[in-house]
Amino acid sequence: MSYGVRRRRVHHLALDYSQRAHKGALMLTEGTCISAEAHGYPDTPGIYTNAQIAAWKPVIKAVHAKGALLYCQLWHVGRASHQEYQPDGAAPMAPSAIPIVSEVKVYISTGPADYPTPRAMTGEDIKRVTEEFRVAARNAIDAGFDGVEVHGANGYLLEQFIKDGINKREDEFGGSLENRLRFPLQVIKAVADEVGASKVGVRLSPYSTFLDAFDSDPVSTYLRLVEHVDGMGLAYLHFVEARVGTGVDMEDTKETLEPFRKAFKGPFIAAGGYKRENGMAAIEGGSADLISYGRLFLANPDLPRRFELNAPLNSYDRSTFFCAEQVKGYIDYPFLDEEPKKE
Repeated sequence: MSYGVRRRRVHHLALDYSQRAHKGALMLTEGTCISAEAHGYPDTPGIYTNAQIAAWKPVIKAVHAKGALLYCQLWHVGRASHQEYQPDGAAPMAPSAIPIVSEVKVYISTGPADYPTPRAMTGEDIKRVTEEFRVAARNAIDAGFDGVEVHGANGYLLEQFIKDGINKREDEFGGSLENRLRFPLQVIKAVADEVGASKVGVRLSPYSTFLDAFDSDPVSTYLRLVEHVDGMGLAYLHFVEARVGTGVDMEDTKETLEPFRKAFKGPFIAAGGYKRENGMAAIEGGSADLISYGRLFLANPDLPRRFELNAPLNSYDRSTFFCAEQVKGYIDYPFLDEEPKKE
């Protein structure tokens, strides 16, 4: 199960996760910020302070009590932020000073706003953020997480360096493909060296254009990235299907994850719009080793049982995905043996 990015506060977090924990399951947290600068949405969690580490422990304990594993998704939004989220009101950082100009907005205290022009990261910024990923990984393991997932997808910081539509640098971290991969690979290596590669997964979305994340040749770009990490002994690679290229809406596409599946010798997770039937077909056909479910699992805390019985599914309420409400859309979806809760 993958939570994606959700707004939440801590009161019911352990119950939310434990409702969906099942023996033998691998669960991934929502995007969890590695530093104060990493934030770009309201009410998103972190793993960089002692208080945050302590707050995650009862969540992890509740998941482990159900026999599931829980990985912490390490996240930095990069340019997908605003001065309001940044320490001292500074501009958010990015590989290049190029803003997000699509219709997507950043949500601040006064409502939706245009994304600001970010500042291009310096070499010292890159060193510092690499270290923040390493420390966040150590914090996660110390909190009790079973592993970490480096978030390198969906238009956020690491993907901003990878894709040539965003990265216009002229130093060792931009220009050629090898240079554009340099920073993400440094982060992956630093995290793997810190906690062990077998406890590290990486999330990637080669075809996604969410947050203006365009690349001129995503297949070649990401095949080269896979070549670099194959053989490191990573826990898995977690690829997002092309059909969710905008980050939200389903799209028909001829693009496939097959080249990356063939290139990577380790466990391969596929995500993006899967249902019961096509998820089973992907596993049986060898397209993936695991299928990641997000929206369906949010609406169906007993999703494995429903899949086993081919039982009807609860419909999810998209309007609750990004709200800070403590109950609605989090812990109020009924199990198979329950009647739906009344308003």
